[in-house]
Amino acid sequence: MKVSGKNIVITGGASGIGKALAERFHKEGAASITVADLQEEALKQVAKSVNGLAVPCDVSKEEDIKNLVAKAEEAYGTIDIFVSNAGIARYGWEETPDEIWDLNWKIHVMAHVYAARAVVDKMVAQGSGYLINTASAAGLLSQIDSASYATTKHAAVAFAETLAIRYGDKGVRVSVLCPQQVRTAMTENRAGSVSDVDGTLEPEELADCVIETMDREDFLMLPHPKVLTYIQHKASDYNRWIKGMQRLRDRFLG
Repeated sequence: MKVSGKNIVITGGASGIGKALAERFHKEGAASITVADLQEEALKQVAKSVNGLAVPCDVSKEEDIKNLVAKAEEAYGTIDIFVSNAGIARYGWEETPDEIWDLNWKIHVMAHVYAARAVVDKMVAQGSGYLINTASAAGLLSQIDSASYATTKHAAVAFAETLAIRYGDKGVRVSVLCPQQVRTAMTENRAGSVSDVDGTLEPEELADCVIETMDREDFLMLPHPKVLTYIQHKASDYNRWIKGMQRLRDRFLG
């Protein structure tokens, strides 16, 4: 799918990946861009830079997602592309309090569910649409320093898969964005971490990958291409892959 002439909604749009996507979609000739986030002042600046609409939104609340969709439709009409991009870095293990697990679950999984509930039936009815859900390479591989992050990102990938299976032949395209480290506020203190092993991308480089993958309408968006090799190694010999991850754990976490 080409971005030119499309009405687009992006959550987590005030900074980082969301901001870079808004700017790139504007450059590609999007008809309209609606950005959503909790960082209201930064959000307004992004919206102004792309001649778009800023809608404050807490993606962990379904009513906020419904309001976002209603505001975008009221301003611009039918939504062609919905980028469910908001994310957090609240790491934890099995002993971590439920509040952290719940927050990860709501933002990394339920936000995608709420977005699909709000737009997918309309996309099916119009015979076209594109859902892009931001997950992480951790959702395809794992995360050696956080169970809560890895688990919910795996769930995000699984949910995107189910959307593609259910709606992919009904005109609704689905992709899941799975980068390793990208230079954002979430990663500013993670230089030299395992997620940086294949280099830290600039958000603008990631946006290039998104545009290219949308042109092909591939399911996996992999800004770090080596992730595909890692997936293949994991699938071919799970035991060997786990031992390799244990070595990474020892190398980076001690």
